[in-house]
Parts: sequence; C-alpha cells; structure tokens
Amino acid sequence: MGCKNKTSIGGQAVIEGVMMRGKTSEAIAVRAESGEILIESKRLKSKGKASKIPLIRGAIAFFSSLVQGTKALMRSASVFGEEETSKFENWLSKKLKINAMDIATFLGVTLGIVLSLFLFFYLPQVVADLFVGGINNVFLYCLIEGLIRIAIFIAYILLTSLLKDIRRTFMYHGAEHKTISCYEKGAELTVENVRGCTRVHDRCGTTFMFLVMVISILIFALVNAVLVHFGVEFSGVLGKFFRFLVKILTLPIISGVSYEILKLLSKSQSKFLLIFKAPGLLLQKITTREPSDDMIEVAIASFKEVLLMDENPEMPIKTFNVFGTVKTLYEKVLKILEKGGVKEPSDAEWIVARVSGIARSQIKSKATSVTKEQNDLAISYAKKRAEGIPLAYVFGDADFYGYTFKVSDCVLIPRPETEELCMHAIKEIKRNDAVLDMCTGSGAIAVTVQLKTGAIVSAVDISDNALSIANENAKNLGANVNFINSDLFTSVDGKYDFILSNPPYIKSSDMKDLQLEVAKEPSLALDGGEDGLDFYKKLASDSYKHLNDGGIIYLECGINQAGEIARLFEQVGKYGDIQIIKDVNGIERIIRVVLK
Repeated sequence: MGCKNKTSIGGQAVIEGVMMRGKTSEAIAVRAESGEILIESKRLKSKGKASKIPLIRGAIAFFSSLVQGTKALMRSASVFGEEETSKFENWLSKKLKINAMDIATFLGVTLGIVLSLFLFFYLPQVVADLFVGGINNVFLYCLIEGLIRIAIFIAYILLTSLLKDIRRTFMYHGAEHKTISCYEKGAELTVENVRGCTRVHDRCGTTFMFLVMVISILIFALVNAVLVHFGVEFSGVLGKFFRFLVKILTLPIISGVSYEILKLLSKSQSKFLLIFKAPGLLLQKITTREPSDDMIEVAIASFKEVLLMDENPEMPIKTFNVFGTVKTLYEKVLKILEKGGVKEPSDAEWIVARVSGIARSQIKSKATSVTKEQNDLAISYAKKRAEGIPLAYVFGDADFYGYTFKVSDCVLIPRPETEELCMHAIKEIKRNDAVLDMCTGSGAIAVTVQLKTGAIVSAVDISDNALSIANENAKNLGANVNFINSDLFTSVDGKYDFILSNPPYIKSSDMKDLQLEVAKEPSLALDGGEDGLDFYKKLASDSYKHLNDGGIIYLECGINQAGEIARLFEQVGKYGDIQIIKDVNGIERIIRVVLK
C-alpha cells in the first residue's frame, strides 16, 4: 500500500515509553507507574548547512541520534525515581556551569561507542585473525570478518531479547513503528487502527545498523586494498592495531553511505529493492514485538505531540514533573531520617502523606506519581526532621481534637493527653459558661472548648508570640476567644465557671536530658521549676479567687505528679471534691478540682 501521509517523524523506544522526533520538535511519552501517560517535549535546534550535504549528513545524523537517544533514555528513567541531586552535582552546576545530565550523557554515549567498537569491530577482527588470518586475499578476509560481525550483531540482539526489560522495550519499539505506519497509511490514529499496522519500517535504526555492517565489508576491503597496494603492513601487533584504527577512522564514511542508501530504499516500495531491504526488515522482527494496547496509546500520544508541535511553532513545551512514586519517595525520605538518627518509619509516612495527599496506609503500595515540587518539599521536610525538629514544627501545624492548629517553636505542640483534658471538660461545660484557659500556648484548649460548647472563653499566656499564634488559630477556625497577656492571674479580672490549664510541669534539673525533639519546644512552656510544681502551687493558691461558686478546675500533669498536686489544693482549704483521672494508658494525668 502506498504512503498517503508522508512524514519525516521517526522514533525510538525508551524506558516504558516512546520518543518521537519530527522536523522541529521531539516528544517523550512514558507510562508512569500510576498508569497515566506523561509527556515531555522540546524544540530542536535548527540544523546547520552540513546536515544537508550528502554523506556528511549521515555521519552527523548517526552521532546526533546516539546522543539524543541516550538523553531520551535518561529522561524516561527519571519518571521512575530520580535520586536527590548530590553536593558534587550542585558544585559542578554552580562553580563550573556544568550540567550533571550532560556529564551522564557524555559517559553514556562514550561507553556505548566503546562497547560497540569492541563487539562489532575489534572482536570480529580478533576472531577472523584466529581462524583465517593467513588469507592473503583482502576482499575475502574482509568478507569473512564482515560475516562474523553480522553474526555477532544478530547474536547480541537475540541474547538481549531474552531479558524481560529489553523485551518490553522491543514491544514499545513495535508500538512506535505501528503508529508511524498507521499515520503514513492515512488511517486515524486510534489503538484499533494502529494495532492492525505493520511493526516493521523502512527507516528503522535496525535496518540502518545492518546496512552499516554490510557497507563496512565493502569499504574496509577497499581501504585495506589501497593501503596494501601502497605497501602498508597489517601483520604484527602494530599492524593489527593500525587496521583497527582504520576501521574507526572510516566509520563516518560508512555511516554516511549507509544513511544515503537507507534514504534511497525508504523512498521506494519497488519489489526489486525489497531484496536489499529484506535482511533489515527480518531483523526488525526480532527488535520489535507486538505491543499491548496501553503501549500503543503511549506511542500515539508521543506522535501526536510532535505532529502538533511541528504544525504550531507557538505551542509550549512540556516537562516531566515526576520524581518516582509515593513508594520510592517514602524510601528516600526514610533513608534521610535514618541517616539523621530518626528511626521512626511513621514519620516518613506522615511526610509523604502530607506532600502527596495519599493515605498513610497506602504509601508503601500506591503507584501514584509524585511531582518535583512534592519530591522537593518531602526532602526538605525530611532534612529538618533529621535535625531533630519535631514533625509539627516541620509542617507548621498539628491536629488537635479534629482541628488543625498552626504551631511554631514559640508554642508547645498540642498532645493527645491534652485532648483527654478537653474531652472531660467539654462534657460539663455549657453554652455561655465562663471559661478561662491558663497558659494557652497555641490556643488549642481555648479554641476547641469554645467551638464545641459555645462557652464564653478567655485565654491567658505570658508570651506575645504564643498569643499571636493562638489569635491566628482562633480566627482561622472561627472561634470567639478573648486573649489576655498575663503572668498567670496578674492581669486577669472577673470570675469563671471553669479554669483549664496544661501548665509547664518538667523539673528544671530534667530539662537538659529531654529528647532532642522535645528540647526544640519552648522552655517557657516546659520548665515547671525545681520540683516541676511551681505553676500548680500558684494555681492552687489563686484559682479560687477567680472561680464562681461550684466552679471547676481541670489540670493536666506529668507522670507521678497527680498525688502531690492534689495535696497542694487540699492544703489551701478552699476546695472540696478533688478527683484524679487516668488517661487511656492508665496514667494519672488529669486533676479535677471543685470549689467549695
């Protein structure tokens, strides 16, 4: 069937995707682990005059496709997990203005060339010398060496096709060919139409490589014959090295001639020329495989992107904004935390859940992709947490009683034990009761009580910074709380039905031995004096003055402090029922005191 839509668009299979290249643009489409098709595109630089000169253009195209192909492979790999930029890479970028990707591409291309020269030029020469080194006929020797080269090439393709990942790449290669064939046939680019098209193509790189193998036989024979005619010796170690060097030097000529022949063959569907095409087309049966429908979708997406970009010079380019999946990000975050001595897998889960919006329970199994912004934010969080900064300070907020409160290092982080204090108090507080929250910090107690009960709530703290945070939380959550800057009751007027407090209760002598993350919290909210009871003593001696008859006090306390605090209130003689309440862990955590 003739070609209805002539196109110069060609392509290459990459990791879980297809790269297509047109006259002015290139696009890589990849199927991410999440199942979505991701596309990255770019504009191609205009070709120089040399790219239009026959023979020379072939050598340029060969080397250019090698470089661009390597870059495309590396870019597709970035979708499935990209390591954090190293300090060395950052140094190269800032100091020497060298892109780490360029270095990696250079190394990849160099290693690819070295491997190809060894497998397809040096090794055939060694094998030929071993078995037919005594043949004096240059053309016969080069023919045998060339046949060995072709045999190694075919064996290489067959062996690599046994690898699972390579087989998938060959399937994407098939999807690429089928898509181009479908377009050239004039059919609509649908999965069904593409599926029915041929997976071999005249302009395939496999055919080009086979032509290189064949043309090299003729050119090597011709060059060697000329050199022998002028008395050049190929015997001995130096002679063999010189012969190998000649092969390298003539490669541009070989690739140039092969390119021109490939272009000539691809322009005609003559049955006579099919004789010359046949070997390359047969090899494509190995380097391409029947693709699945989802692979065809990827190839179509890449082709359409290039088609649109070639037609519309104003069309914006796209960039992969993906850095692996939530699972790979979790593993990356976990390593950073462990390196910093934070051995809490749950912290890694919280961080990844925070940036991705995925539930913690799904972090280790979900294949959802994460963006560069999400990746960078998670790494930033992990580094701060690895320095011992509490997770709530890292995030800038904490959950409390179903609400989210802003926190910073100037307020204590609300804890579950304090939620229990609120729970008990809320059961008794009625709408329009007057409530005072002493040492409010972030305002967690005051705001929660006001929202849950509709009480008239005031809150006290000595820290301006803490009151600023508390005020912001009240506004954000819609709570009506009166905040007072005061050293306990110093600036407090009036009487209340309830006084609630979670005051500082750590002994001064224990402050130096606090866990690293606890030590990051404000000492003003932690240090309870020599015995940890300084604030309870003041609350016991002054609270009754600010309570209505039958008023109730709820206090949170530290482990093994409840009994001593209860005695403090008993000694004042103004209080009646004093009750100690255990938390969910069975620890005496809350003291309830009723005014006589």
